[in-house]
Amino acid sequence: MSVAREAARHHLLTSHQLHLSGLIVTKDELRAELERQEQRFKDEQGGEVTLYAAQPEPGKKPWRKRPSVQDKAFDRELERIEEERLKKDQEAASV
Repeated sequence: MSVAREAARHHLLTSHQLHLSGLIVTKDELRAELERQEQRFKDEQGGEVTLYAAQPEPGKKPWRKRPSVQDKAFDRELERIEEERLKKDQEAASV
């Protein structure tokens, strides 16, 4: 099902203010209700629902922060401190 069709159905849902106070509704039940609202909109109000093609997925992946020089230095320092702590613990255990 296209994104536009779902958006149109969502618009119908919000414009008629369907209240489901605290009820758990499955996707199938919600789709059925939206289809009923869509049909009622077409029949009673003479409305028209325009369907648009779904938007393609973006070709590029989202931006990720590359570690800076400071980030790399911080990581190396943490590793160095951890190694020193392990050595001290091993020396204390062997004594």
